[in-house]
Amino acid sequence: MSFGVFGIGNTLVDIEAQVSDQTLEQLGYTKGVMTLVEHEAQTGVLTALHDHPRHRCAGGSAANTMLGVAGFGGRAAYAGKVGEDELGAFCLDDMRKAGVAIDVPPGEGSTGTCVVLITEDAQRTMLTHLGASSNLSCQDIDEQRIRESAYIYVEGYLWTNDSTRETALHAIKLAEEHGVKIALTASDPFLITLFKDAFWDLIKGPVDLLFCNLEEARSLTNEEDAGACGRILSEHAGLVAVTQGADGSMLFDADQTIEIEGVPVQAIDTTGAGDMYAAGLLYGLTNGLTLRESGRLASHASARVVSQLGARLNQPFTAEELQSLRD
Repeated sequence: MSFGVFGIGNTLVDIEAQVSDQTLEQLGYTKGVMTLVEHEAQTGVLTALHDHPRHRCAGGSAANTMLGVAGFGGRAAYAGKVGEDELGAFCLDDMRKAGVAIDVPPGEGSTGTCVVLITEDAQRTMLTHLGASSNLSCQDIDEQRIRESAYIYVEGYLWTNDSTRETALHAIKLAEEHGVKIALTASDPFLITLFKDAFWDLIKGPVDLLFCNLEEARSLTNEEDAGACGRILSEHAGLVAVTQGADGSMLFDADQTIEIEGVPVQAIDTTGAGDMYAAGLLYGLTNGLTLRESGRLASHASARVVSQLGARLNQPFTAEELQSLRD
């Protein structure tokens, strides 16, 4: 295989800023949720934050996961759309320097952005302007790249737009045709409210690996207990990962349930916790780790990323650290 994972998602530039609860209230956005905004609203928020220190990097949910896989030393490719502007050039250069293969040409419109407002309680409130990322089309999916991958990884956020949803389904169809495993992340509980039937069609059909947090799992199954949620979902998807924040995670397949302990840390910024968890699990599964070892790496990676600012690890795992997580 040339690639462990081929990701498909909304390509954004993450712009992170630490703010007070008072500032967040003044901006008028609900804490802890993702809100889709228009370009004008995004510009207004950035103008209001002109005196706040900011950090920017290539982002988007699936992009963060591919950057994580590459950061562990894995082989990752990605399909996502940016605009033909300074932010787009920055985004592509940032991903390529990090080791992610991306060859999708820039498109019309401005590059999408995700303003991440981080409050003192480590909650992140995301304001997303999709911009050019919503123009990702079936023509942007490299069939050869899919054929050469062990997994494709698809983010649920793609279902919010007709073009990107069609593109995601096209990539899934190609993966099926070439015997490539399909991983799907639910991405956000609000998506399940909107697209529950569509997600269940995928879970009951081609999905081999499903990522969801406990709230998403509850929304999908109408159950409360993580174990009950995971068992229901794993009756259909081959492998299910249910994350529970500081309480760790659970992995379910047809034969076993594996509980993965959480790693105690002081959380500073929860941005990218689920994305990094997915990166750890996918890296492990495509690089010879057992399921339990992969889950342990995912848990440690997720804990490390929430103990810092930003969705990309400031301190990558060393070869010795990776080895220490093996049985």
